[in-house]
Amino acid sequence: MSPHSPAPTPGAPVPDGSRPLAGRRALVTGGASGIGAAVAGHLAGLGAHVTVLDRDETAAKEVASSLGGDAIGLDLTDAAAIDAADLEADILVNNAGVQHVSPIEDFDPEAFRLIQRLMLEAPFLLARKLLPGMYARGWGRIVHVSSVHGHRASAYKSAYVSAKHGLEGLSKVIALEAAGKGVTSNTVCPGYVRTPLVEGQVADQAKAHGIDESEVLDTVLLARTPVRRLVEPDEVARAVAGFCLPGSDSMTGSSLLIDGGWTAA
Repeated sequence: MSPHSPAPTPGAPVPDGSRPLAGRRALVTGGASGIGAAVAGHLAGLGAHVTVLDRDETAAKEVASSLGGDAIGLDLTDAAAIDAADLEADILVNNAGVQHVSPIEDFDPEAFRLIQRLMLEAPFLLARKLLPGMYARGWGRIVHVSSVHGHRASAYKSAYVSAKHGLEGLSKVIALEAAGKGVTSNTVCPGYVRTPLVEGQVADQAKAHGIDESEVLDTVLLARTPVRRLVEPDEVARAVAGFCLPGSDSMTGSSLLIDGGWTAA
């Protein structure tokens, strides 16, 4: 061992080359489909025992069963349910999210509040619940699946953009508070990903912009993206895993953009 290498955490799992996350427990929210399912599969492939948390308990169980993991059906907009849930993990991936597209003057205030509860308050509550255990074990990884909309705004997405900007700030605060305790916090910020969430936006965007649905991808969703393609869920999953692998101890408080060059323009 190098004189500059940190001492192993007592009782910590010793990973092998093919399963570097063996012995770690991962909790993935919104893990029943899309990005969450890809993340759950990738972490399981690296050796982690994965718990798939999703509002759709049946779908969560299907994904978990295929990975040899566990499933929890939970509505993350219910703060009391989060508080009552029996949760423990070394890796927390905050991924659950929804979208609502509407001009501000027509935006349903309850839809705005729901998005904040799901995409900002729930990550805070989950981190609050899991951090003490991570601190006690001297190791933990929190990765928030944020968005390019944590760095840029788009019209008609006031709630989503607000929540993702807030999530970026929350992640940085966790990183500062967790510094020196073996726990890191980072965000992964994809552009438009090939998921049911994005596919579901097409009709809403066509209506909001007054165009045909066939024009939405090029005219709206990818209009500011130099690399004119949707991001694949597996690309996001690999980025999430990168923040959890050995050698990631100094990667904290950062935001990894997977946006096809959107923010470079």
